[in-house]
Amino acid sequence: MAKLENRTLREIMTKDVATVTLKDNVYEVACKMRDWNVGVIPVVDEKEDVIGVITDRDIVIRGLAEKHEGSTATEVVMTRDIILGQPGMTVDEAARVMAQHQIRRLPVVEHGKLVGIVALADMAVRQVHHDEASDALQQISEPAPH
Repeated sequence: MAKLENRTLREIMTKDVATVTLKDNVYEVACKMRDWNVGVIPVVDEKEDVIGVITDRDIVIRGLAEKHEGSTATEVVMTRDIILGQPGMTVDEAARVMAQHQIRRLPVVEHGKLVGIVALADMAVRQVHHDEASDALQQISEPAPH
């Protein structure tokens, strides 16, 4: 077993990840979130390249609060400007990136293709590197300036 500080995302990431495409609508995304019990789903194009993510918060803020309905296209509410991880990144590197960008989940790609996802909570729960995960969670949980 590798030392905690030497662990990579490949070792801890969730590999079985639900995805959606631009052909899906917000209702279909919400159903998939319910069925998979997740709050984020990567959006992939026809080549299976990750082009964005859609979160439960995206659906509420950019969907419902903007009076869009379930038939609204995924691309209307998805987040396009996303940060991606690589399978070879160390857990420390990933935690720093997540803290810097204030994100809780990091899609992991190899050659543009989704190979997994890592949640900050996974790092803390698995105690992969508790200090960095705790620090990142604290920074992410701080209120954003208005």
